[in-house]
Amino acid sequence: MTEEALVALAGILGLGIAAQWLAWRLGLPSIVLLLLVGVMAGPVFGLLDPDALFGDLLRPLVSFSVAVILFEGGLSLRFRDLRGVGLVVRNLVTVGMLVTWLVGGLGAYLILGLDGYTAALLGAILVVTGPTVIVPLLQQVRPTGPVAAVLRWEGIVIDPVGAVVAILTFEVVLAGRFEGPGVAFANLSWTLFAGAFLGGLAAAIMLLLLRHFWIPDYLQSSVALAAVILISAAADLIQPEAGLVAVTVMGVVLTNQSITPLRHIIEFKGNLGVLLLGLLFIILSARLSLDDLLGVGLGGVLYLLLLIVVARPLAVLVSTWGSELNTRERIFLSLVAPRGIVAASVASVAALQLREEGRLGGDRLVSLTFLIIIGTVMFYGFAARPLGRRLGLSAERTEGVLMVGAHDWARELAAALMQAGVRVRLVDTNRTDIRAARLEGLDATYGSILSQSLAERMDLQEFGRLLAVTPNDEVNALACLHFIDVFGRASVYQLPPGGIEPKKGVKEDLPVHLHGRTLFSEGATFRHLQRRFREGGTLKVTNLTEEFSFDEFSRKHRGEATPLFVISESGAVQVASQLQPLAPKPGQKVISLVGGSAHREPAQEALASRSQVRREPAEPMNSKASAETGT
Repeated sequence: MTEEALVALAGILGLGIAAQWLAWRLGLPSIVLLLLVGVMAGPVFGLLDPDALFGDLLRPLVSFSVAVILFEGGLSLRFRDLRGVGLVVRNLVTVGMLVTWLVGGLGAYLILGLDGYTAALLGAILVVTGPTVIVPLLQQVRPTGPVAAVLRWEGIVIDPVGAVVAILTFEVVLAGRFEGPGVAFANLSWTLFAGAFLGGLAAAIMLLLLRHFWIPDYLQSSVALAAVILISAAADLIQPEAGLVAVTVMGVVLTNQSITPLRHIIEFKGNLGVLLLGLLFIILSARLSLDDLLGVGLGGVLYLLLLIVVARPLAVLVSTWGSELNTRERIFLSLVAPRGIVAASVASVAALQLREEGRLGGDRLVSLTFLIIIGTVMFYGFAARPLGRRLGLSAERTEGVLMVGAHDWARELAAALMQAGVRVRLVDTNRTDIRAARLEGLDATYGSILSQSLAERMDLQEFGRLLAVTPNDEVNALACLHFIDVFGRASVYQLPPGGIEPKKGVKEDLPVHLHGRTLFSEGATFRHLQRRFREGGTLKVTNLTEEFSFDEFSRKHRGEATPLFVISESGAVQVASQLQPLAPKPGQKVISLVGGSAHREPAQEALASRSQVRREPAEPMNSKASAETGT
């Protein structure tokens, strides 16, 4: 049995990660594949029985996993994102939640034929959305304006609030009586207060320990995880489901402080959240019965349509009444409300306890909840992106380039990319270079790329990669590290080490984990590129055809053409790097550096660099790249 449990647990983790990777490759919502894997492993092929595998540990495993996921979600909530939309978020998690609960409960009673108490419980379970489905959806759609902040805050805050409402409703279902709105409101208020107080207290203690360095670095992530589990359990002992409130508040308080950095803790929780997400969805969906899934029938489909077409639009209409959101933003909010892991876990826990109490209906409650989860994720997952584009609220492409450095040849690169149809923004702390860039018609921002306020002011929705091309290797490396979380490690590039004039006897190399991908090639240092431009090197934007291939273009320029970027017919940008040299094909545009003595020995390069530093600066280069089209 021990070996079987070990194999089953390893299989669950492996399948969870594999499903999420495949979803990323296919551009699908990960929850869809996770649910499919769980159903195939459980009710279809009978390979996994979570109840037999985990036994009495199943409920606490689900509860603690959800607590960690909500804590990680709370760490992504910044108060600055609420500017202008705070009232909308408040209304969505209060009035909007009540509207969804009312419509969902009445629909379950009239359409599904559930008794009043069970219908109210199902309606309460389905008021939540959640970070496990909202965050991936936002990454896929990339909405502009305030709707992204509204959906993120709603999805995370409504989870603990909705879970508390569902649990209080569940207690009424077990008791079989309703003691009045006053008692229900008092219980809800006490649960929220107890959870918020304990979560805030835990965050304050954690910050005190971190600020005074009373926890060594290697233990900080582990202590934070232990604190999340402990505070969740302590709050639940005081009031059921107050733990979800506590961990969410703890995450929000920690991420909005400026006392101590928490990046390493946030990264650890993010990685752990990915593992737990796959684990939970596979385990919970594997507990389903195939008969229950197939037995939801037409009534279940009609109930799903009721939540999508009636409940969500009505909740958004009431919540945004009198707000500054425009009609397009309200329509988008009305058509984005997928259900996630909290709904699944609350329904599963409720079904377990109903079974223990000898009450019927628990299995149907779970199957209906998973039907809504699958249906809403499928609908919103595939409809949100085209809807966002149709409403003008979704960034069309993420092919834009954010370039650190606005010196002469950086402006040449930006002009060439813009000529090829690529969005480019330059950032630099040199006012003269920024002024020159603006005079040349380039989009340029003055400031430090490492400044938090600058990052908040810039709209990064249109940009998908960062190129650090300053003469300072350390600034380039820091810029890449700063934007890894924004663009991903595969989309941050920097010039290889080799500034204007390296220190004598100092080997300028950085550890692999402290810099981005090597831009262009290992020998394309700042000194090398600067020398080539000053010796007459020019940038050419060439449209390749079957008759005029890149080989033909290279022969025409006597082998001195170095491809830097390739833009496909769809507008996708490929950047040359040390590990990914370009192979331009017909139908694509290629931006190449031509001339300027491309081939030179390192010793000659260093000598030329030192002599150029001693000379007066060269005349400014032209800010236009020449275009060439094969015929």
